[in-house]
Order: sequence, then structure tokens, then C-alpha cells
Amino acid sequence: MQADIISKYFKSLSEKQTKQFGMLYELYQDWNAKINVISRKDIDNLYEHHVLHSLAIAKMLHFKEGTNILDFGTGGGFPGIPLAIMFPEANFKMIDGTGKKIKVASEIGNSIGLDNILPMHLRGEEEKGKFDFIVSRAVMPLPDLMKIVKKNIAKDQHNALPNGVIVLKGGNLKEEIKPFQKIAEQIELTQWFEEEWFKEKYLIYLPG
Repeated sequence: MQADIISKYFKSLSEKQTKQFGMLYELYQDWNAKINVISRKDIDNLYEHHVLHSLAIAKMLHFKEGTNILDFGTGGGFPGIPLAIMFPEANFKMIDGTGKKIKVASEIGNSIGLDNILPMHLRGEEEKGKFDFIVSRAVMPLPDLMKIVKKNIAKDQHNALPNGVIVLKGGNLKEEIKPFQKIAEQIELTQWFEEEWFKEKYLIYLPG
């Protein structure tokens, strides 16, 4: 079963979490046929390229109960939905400027019984709330992202890491990181995941 790749790296999943992860393939395949949120060629790699990739954030940080997270540019629900399954006690607001994609994220969340997500059709510039962390997956260059979300980082800290921005990106990030090189932490995903696809894939953490 494709979803086994999740339990390979996360050993202590509950029965409910295992079931929720297991339901994702059929749901995304069904929705993707109506609204293209994942490349048609890539849907068979859903667990490795989208679900596990999103969960790299869970390898870096365990969100405590009550942590508020903004998933910026969630698309069809990444990284928000996998993280919301992994951290049922944390709260995830998932925003995207494309209403059709938010519909997919919302319907899939409902189908698997997620009650800790709030998907909204909203552009980042319009989001006024404060969050412990902003997470994002290859949405836009870091300097552009930081300009938009800096206003949304809450001051009070509840987790092991200072509040800030966590993004998943690939390729050569030298130029993007240059303005933040004194504070940015760049982690290669191959230190957590052995699959070939994770080469040259990174997690960037910027404290707020």
C-alpha cells in the first residue's frame, strides 16, 4: 500500500491517523479528475511527493497542543492536510487565492474527519490573523513571501522553536536565502528521507 511510506518514517501513528492517511489517495484521485490540483502525471506519487514531503515539517518540529499555523498558498491542501492529520491538537488555517483548490482541500478535510483545519479562499495580503508558524510549499520566492507574512507572525512563543516561517523548496536557493543568510536554517530532506526524489529538496526555517 502506498501509504506505508508514511508509517515507514512515522512509527507511532494512531489507528485513526493511519486510516486518514490511507484515505487520501482515492480522494485526491477522484477530486483531481474534476479539478486539477496535482499534476496528472504525479498523482501516483501522491504519498512520496506530496504527503511525505509535507511531513518533513513534522520531522523538524512537533507542534504543541493549541499551536496556530497558517498554510499559505495551500493549493489542494499541502502541507496543511498531512500536518493536520499528524498534529490533531494544533490548528491550521489554510488559505489560497484559487477558490476551486480551497474547495478540494475543504472537501477532503471533511471526508477524512479533520476538525482542526479552516480552509479559506483568501490571498495572503488579505490575511490579518496572527499565527505561531506560517508554512508553505514552493509558493513564491522567500523575499516576496516574507514581505506578505511578516505581519502574521505572533509574538508569544509556545513551541520549542521561536515563531516564524517554515517553507519547503527545491533546487538552488542561494539567491533566495541571501537576504536572510544570518538567520535562515536550511535543512536537506535527505537527512530524514532516503528516497531519491528528496535529493536537492530543502526545508527553510526563518525565525520571525
